[in-house]
Amino acid sequence: MEFLADVPCHPISVDHLSTFHGLPVHTFPGLDDARPLPEDPGSVAWRLSFDDGETDEEYWDRFLATVPPESVRALVFGYPWYGIDDTEDGAITPLVEAAPRLTSLEAVFLGDVVAEESEISWIEHVDLTPFLAAHPRLRELGVRGAQGLVFPAAGHEGLRTLRFETGGLPSSVLRDVLAGDLPSLECLELWLGSQWYEGDVSVADLQPLLSGGRLPALRHLGLQNSELQNEIAAAVAHAPVVAQLESLRLSMGVLDETGAEALLGGQPLTHLRYLDLRDNFLPDAMLPRLWESLEPAGVRVDLSPQKKPGRRDPEERYITVAE
Repeated sequence: MEFLADVPCHPISVDHLSTFHGLPVHTFPGLDDARPLPEDPGSVAWRLSFDDGETDEEYWDRFLATVPPESVRALVFGYPWYGIDDTEDGAITPLVEAAPRLTSLEAVFLGDVVAEESEISWIEHVDLTPFLAAHPRLRELGVRGAQGLVFPAAGHEGLRTLRFETGGLPSSVLRDVLAGDLPSLECLELWLGSQWYEGDVSVADLQPLLSGGRLPALRHLGLQNSELQNEIAAAVAHAPVVAQLESLRLSMGVLDETGAEALLGGQPLTHLRYLDLRDNFLPDAMLPRLWESLEPAGVRVDLSPQKKPGRRDPEERYITVAE
């Protein structure tokens, strides 16, 4: 898990990826783009996205004919596979059909689009079962958007990192993740989102995860971008799974002093290497208390930036990524 070597901060906005799977992202050029390709095809994560000149099938075929498929380690799919003009099943069929040739593929990100291309709530997905079955060596999967998304309850033996970036995560996706067999999963990040965008995960839905045992290799957990951030913090404060973690992310939501007090009054967090509480509603007076309770023990506590803590009315508070 190279990209977690120092438990770095992940972005708190939905931008095009600049790195993925520990590799710089390099966009495969369009027909009229004369930029040179990297000498080592395995040294980059290939971003597949274009806007004109050829169909998505032609672009994909040209990529496979230009870049040796057996050298590709990471793929990032953007527009038009994902976005306003989504193809019928995104990148799933191309990835399944090319699986015998993509023998070194370790990581895939589905839906690398920005707001100018599509709102995150509009990004459409399908059942990921055939894709994961076709790539048993896959180690990392990232998904942006959740409309129509189905994750196989059968699980995946090799997957180490799983990240869902959503403005609303359906509870059905969480249930299937937890019902499946993911013995190697070390990092799980869930942007839970808003009820207004199909985000119906409750704290009760999280209990099988928080109770520990379901994901024996889990070391890095993110429960982020939630309207229930205070309730989640209170549950995490006494959750058995925390004892096995090295990092914990509760960022991008509506966490305030209530949730922070729950964390400070719960089980010790001094074994963590990193605690991410960025982009919440923590008041200034709470920040030194968090630092002073954890940083002397070696915990890197990330608190900046914060949204306007003066918004005490819950109706005025907002998560970082919704629509």
